Amino acid sequence: MTILIAEKPLGLEEFLKLEETEPASEYFDNQIIQKTMPQGKHSRIQGKLTNVINNVTEDQKIALALPELRCTFAGKSIVPDVVVLSYEHIPRDENGDISNLISTAPDWMIEILSPEQNHSKVIKKILRCLEQGCQLGWLIDPEDKTIFAYFPNQKIAYFEAEKDLLPIPEFIPELSLTLGEIFSWLKM
Repeated sequence: MTILIAEKPLGLEEFLKLEETEPASEYFDNQIIQKTMPQGKHSRIQGKLTNVINNVTEDQKIALALPELRCTFAGKSIVPDVVVLSYEHIPRDENGDISNLISTAPDWMIEILSPEQNHSKVIKKILRCLEQGCQLGWLIDPEDKTIFAYFPNQKIAYFEAEKDLLPIPEFIPELSLTLGEIFSWLKM
């Protein structure tokens, strides 16, 4: 959904001064687009995946997975469903705490489709992140139970079998996930 909030187009700097919306709005291709409200399947996968990644990476200071984290870079301000930053790319403030402002593309971005979400816009977001240094992008479709993996300068990979081993960024060698594991989280 595109939201008209001004009679003339706003630039990125003006967009960043606006109040946050719920769900978050993104600035992409000179448009302000409000994300769709997450539903049950989306929220379950997002929360579980964030925890699983952090259980493998956080204590070892390899990476940090964060849900709905705003990343502003290359004239865009996006809020992927899950952002994974390698430990060395986590921006810190003067106290050594994680910075509130993330001015880089994520190292790994994960998007989870909601039923009414525009596939093309999500794919464009992933591709633009890859152009800016992102190492891997996942597009998870809970309804079709499929996952697409996007890599810089490589062919897109498609996963649909439960035993399919999913690609993981090289900086997280200890993590291993199958498509079946991810979609098993939806069973209650």
